[in-house]
Amino acid sequence: MKNIKKKRRIQIVAVAVVALTLSTALIGYAMRDGINFFRAPSDIIAAPPSPTEVFRLGGLVAPGTLVRGDGYEVRFVVTDGAADVPVVFAGVLPDLFSEGEGMVGMGRLEDGVFRATEILAKHDETYMPKEVADALERAGHWKPEDGARALQDALNTGG
Repeated sequence: MKNIKKKRRIQIVAVAVVALTLSTALIGYAMRDGINFFRAPSDIIAAPPSPTEVFRLGGLVAPGTLVRGDGYEVRFVVTDGAADVPVVFAGVLPDLFSEGEGMVGMGRLEDGVFRATEILAKHDETYMPKEVADALERAGHWKPEDGARALQDALNTGG
């Protein structure tokens, strides 16, 4: 009788391990397209991603670079103060999107141009996405206590 209980316990543990492994694999497979890595312009210049990789690009819209094309196409440059990446987006921009302000876009890098499928803009004048602020701080152009306005002023004056 004791031997049967021991076998049953081992079977239950084995089935639980298999079920846990299978569920972890299924969750990972389901999330493979939902995981998008953030990159700053400096990161993209240092190590360009493959043309098939979808990722998020964040930084400030460089002043004087916003050009509206035919239809809904918009071109601009995103900067972190150390590097610039040209962006092309076909769609409707958020209401708060403007030059010198923070943005995060999702898309792919093709021939040195970031082709955005989605653009997000900051939602008030003091907000800066954490990833963008971290990237700007690494580039030496952002101190959290300075606020977004000081950074914008520095970029507008070229310093």
